[in-house]
Amino acid sequence: MDKKILLVDDAAFMRMLIRNTLTTNGYTNILEAADGEIAVSTYAAEKPDLVIMDITMPNKTGIEALKEIKAMEDANILIIKGKYKVQLDEDVKYISSNCSVDDDGIVTTDDSDENLSYIVY
Repeated sequence: MDKKILLVDDAAFMRMLIRNTLTTNGYTNILEAADGEIAVSTYAAEKPDLVIMDITMPNKTGIEALKEIKAMEDANILIIKGKYKVQLDEDVKYISSNCSVDDDGIVTTDDSDENLSYIVY
């Protein structure tokens, strides 16, 4: 598949797990960023078809990066959050109001590979 996907997570092992799921399902054009700041600059340069992004990261959070990327254009962004991370009400409200069910969503890290594969497909 030739869809370009940007993985954004400060945890290298999470990027590796998601990359493995994607490559197993035929996606090979995968970019990576270790924080929201790198994600914004990579998005501007590469214009990926989909961004899969964590919320809690150093330098620039996933929410801050989401806001900047959405200000550039109506990007397809899938937010992945850790099951046990504390989420601020304002972050959840922002995601809910700015991510449509059709092209954006929220997935917890305890969701199975099958669910991630289905969502990305």
